[in-house]
Amino acid sequence: MKEKALGWNGKTLKEMLLESEKLIEEKKQYYGIDKLSLKEQDPFRYERAYASLRGALVSARETALHVAASPIVKEIGELCFALYTPEGDSIVVSTGILVHVHTMSEAVKFMIREEYEDDPGINPGDIFLNNDPDCGNVHTTDVQTLIPIFWQDELIGWAGGVTHQIDTGGITPGHDLVSAVQRFDDGVYYTCRKIGSNDKIWKDHFISARRSVRTPMYWELDEKCRLAGDLMIRDAVLDFIEREGIDYYKRFIREAIEEGRRIVLERVKERLIPGRYRAASFMDGAFKDEAWQPIAQADIMNNLPLEILVKEDGQLSLSFDGANGPSDHPFNCGKGAMEGGQWVLLTQILIYGDKVNDGAYFAVEKEYPLGTWANPGDPYLSYQAPWGNLIPAYTGMMKCISYGLFSRGYREEVVPGYGFTGDAIQGGGIYDSGPIEGERWALSTFEISGQGLGASAVRDGLDWGYAMWNPEADLGDVETWELFQGGVPYLARRVKPNICGHGKYRGGSNYEGIAVVAFSKKVEFFGAREGNAFHGCGGMHGGYPQATGYRLYAKNTNLEEIFKNQKDYPLGDPEPTDGEFEKFIEGDIVRKFASLIYPITLKNYDIFHFSLSGGPGYGDPLERKLESIKKDLDDGIYTSDKVYSIYGVVANYNEDKDEWIVDEEATKKRREEMINERKEKSMSFEEFWEYERKKITDGKLYDAPLRMYTESLQLSKNWAKEFREFWKLPEDFQMEVK
Repeated sequence: MKEKALGWNGKTLKEMLLESEKLIEEKKQYYGIDKLSLKEQDPFRYERAYASLRGALVSARETALHVAASPIVKEIGELCFALYTPEGDSIVVSTGILVHVHTMSEAVKFMIREEYEDDPGINPGDIFLNNDPDCGNVHTTDVQTLIPIFWQDELIGWAGGVTHQIDTGGITPGHDLVSAVQRFDDGVYYTCRKIGSNDKIWKDHFISARRSVRTPMYWELDEKCRLAGDLMIRDAVLDFIEREGIDYYKRFIREAIEEGRRIVLERVKERLIPGRYRAASFMDGAFKDEAWQPIAQADIMNNLPLEILVKEDGQLSLSFDGANGPSDHPFNCGKGAMEGGQWVLLTQILIYGDKVNDGAYFAVEKEYPLGTWANPGDPYLSYQAPWGNLIPAYTGMMKCISYGLFSRGYREEVVPGYGFTGDAIQGGGIYDSGPIEGERWALSTFEISGQGLGASAVRDGLDWGYAMWNPEADLGDVETWELFQGGVPYLARRVKPNICGHGKYRGGSNYEGIAVVAFSKKVEFFGAREGNAFHGCGGMHGGYPQATGYRLYAKNTNLEEIFKNQKDYPLGDPEPTDGEFEKFIEGDIVRKFASLIYPITLKNYDIFHFSLSGGPGYGDPLERKLESIKKDLDDGIYTSDKVYSIYGVVANYNEDKDEWIVDEEATKKRREEMINERKEKSMSFEEFWEYERKKITDGKLYDAPLRMYTESLQLSKNWAKEFREFWKLPEDFQMEVK
């Protein structure tokens, strides 16, 4: 035991944490604060204090960007910083990937609960590193640097920074490893490890890290980036205390969090209607024909049910009761991942523009049922790509809140969901020629940071500009990605037609890319997205979900000859049934209905396609304005056959004017025909219910959903009870996997 405790008034950090948890549980207020005395006494000083600290964090992030080497950090800003209380609660945050703000909070609390204060000790100038999803992180690729902040002999807070790494030394190159099935596949784990002292990272850590990852330069400079930002935050806090006084600081940080909690409650009361909100979402994985490991060779379907209770006092209660079990894949989610997903969306759709801190976390009650994919309780599973479940799961949160916003009249705030930030084509290789022959390169383009956002109730969705985990989404420049993954130069990047969800207002559209392997050997390639199931909860009020992903590549091609003779080559895959690959090249062309693919070996002049995700639509497509359809056609968002079959629009291309012309009379007739077709072919609810129930009672479900429902029925009493009641099944009804 240390001679003097590090906490306030002679308490240990653990005692402070326990006191904080007890007060929030008993009084439902952060640290039992019932009055924002500093704000009431001098609101100008209070707001200036908050603004000065937040400004310091934003400055730290912008400065640290110039220290980083990884294009994922430099190009699209995949980092953020936060200031925490001694107990690990965020006070103010920078801009950036806010999904990681509360994950670092969990890491600090892990160290406190494990009594780091005694061993290995927490001293001024110490540096801690964490990327363990089981104690406060999303996945191993998100790496956190945390430093304590002291005033005299007391620990008064923590500064934390996180960046997303290109590679963490896992079973294959990359940052979302689809082939990981257990912890030992995920790459290097740093479980809240002390890696430095006296503001300097230890040499042995640098040596160890260099030998643990495939991209040591990026890793090392990103570590220096995070530490630089943390040190700037520490200096800003000490300057703040010199200016305002330690007593003011101690009271202020607690009031700021309590105010953040109250802001959420007030915003909920203002914008949502009390009640029970529910959404269903699913995620599939075509592992059966892809996985190397026998235990992973099964197609999966994951049940992602979300229920939100909105109470009259503004309290939110969020539950994933009914989720099915974890499995031998990398999509399992730890608590840090679940908290991060909830936190980042809450800050975007309810409390943007206000004080963003862990007050939002304390304003929401959570349930992540133990033994499910949302809380497996098994540290030996793989948590390497929890986004596979996390991203579609939290579309339910966005959709539920949108129902409330719509009901309150905030129609412009409605968003039924977002594109899946998947198809992160990954891998790597070794240059076989040129000035850097023998050097490794990594394939980790982060174009996934710019997906399509769902439509609102008054306008189309945002094109190629949204990621649920990064409010400052950006595709990045092709030239930047080629700079560090030069073994796969781009042949094209252009708008991909027919991928955004249809509706009165369409979802955001997106791009597709074509790249070719060049100057390289020992190239690994893989990627993942949804395939059989629509990602998320689909559209809203008649809107369609966005298109699912698929996989297209070609090996043993004649591209070398094509390039020499300057012949045409594929620039995309605008119409898969009439593909450019098949038209322009010879070779072994592979098309897969699902985009998940385990690593394969490629060689020079092999070529691959990747498609980013669109967003879901809103409203009946037959209500879409004709001028909007014309613009969609002119911009390449949709093709004429799709607008005919879905929107009932007849259009002809005018080559002289290089534009589409809508035939209004033919369109009017076509839409009338479609309305009559709907009347003839549609089912009543009762007919549809009987049709679907028969699949259950006759045991006609495919293996993956059958396994999913079997697990959900076994893991949840409440969800199982409602499932049986809705389908009028016996109380003891169970499904069995054959």
